Amino acid sequence: MAKRNEATRGRLSRDAIIVSAVSLADSEGLEAVTIRRLAQEHGVTPMAMYWHFTDKESLLDGLADHLIEAVRLPAPSDAPWDEQLRAILHAFLATIRPHPRLAGLAMRRILAAEAGLMIAERVLGLLHRAGFPAARAAEIGTFLICSMVTLANGEPAPGPPPSVEGREQMLRDKRARLDSLPPSRYPNVIAAAPALVVCRDEDDYFALNLDLLVQGVRGLRRG
Repeated sequence: MAKRNEATRGRLSRDAIIVSAVSLADSEGLEAVTIRRLAQEHGVTPMAMYWHFTDKESLLDGLADHLIEAVRLPAPSDAPWDEQLRAILHAFLATIRPHPRLAGLAMRRILAAEAGLMIAERVLGLLHRAGFPAARAAEIGTFLICSMVTLANGEPAPGPPPSVEGREQMLRDKRARLDSLPPSRYPNVIAAAPALVVCRDEDDYFALNLDLLVQGVRGLRRG
């Protein structure tokens, strides 16, 4: 029995469990990620999982570390502080954006995992360079990272796309609701109805949000 347990432990690596957990969370949501479910996915008993994760909390910490460690930070440079700040935020968002159901986990380890501490150090350093005192830089940095998580959470949930007919009907219904609004009360909503109805270009949308956030920080500095 001892030899069998050792063999199982060898086959079932921590990385393999994390990869399975990410896939499961992406497809079914974080609530589906349990020690028992992952044990079933790997054809082992839940006890075999405890070599690597003692409980679900430690598993979630592992998922958070995996997500943060995947961020590829741009190298420090002589570029203006705001350009470097935007590049770091973009790198963070690009990593968590494909995993909207996991994105929120990043916050639990951003100041615990080594990779998370490096992100925090870089962001706070740039804000200090911009002239913000440590306390204000901490507030701004926290808001910026939380904003990236919120943006990623706003991505459409994974699942089968609607049929062409279903999508067209959904857009027609949405446009009809907006067109039926009283013009005297909602003139701007009605004027913007075509743009509000049509699905946004995702990349442009996220780029715009990054610009808004960084320009907002610039505005605070000037103030």
